[in-house]
Amino acid sequence: MLTQFLQNTLEMTERIKLIWDFRGPNAKHIAQHHAKHLNEFAETEKLQHSFTGIEELSPMHHIAFMVVEKKLMDSLRETLKPTRGQIYDE
Repeated sequence: MLTQFLQNTLEMTERIKLIWDFRGPNAKHIAQHHAKHLNEFAETEKLQHSFTGIEELSPMHHIAFMVVEKKLMDSLRETLKPTRGQIYDE
């Protein structure tokens, strides 16, 4: 019963996907490297319920991203300076 409650609470928490865009022939490598640093930051700051990753939008456009709880958005936006963000919907 408690496990179901916690799962429902997590699902109801609105999350934001902070995005860093990288373009050009080295975009994939740079996005991978940036995601590594985002992951290190999340571990250092003990950000719970967050995760990082990369996506290929085209061969010349890759993104690194971090998904976080919406309540953290303003402080992380000031600290990490993402290119853009969007509501995260699984």
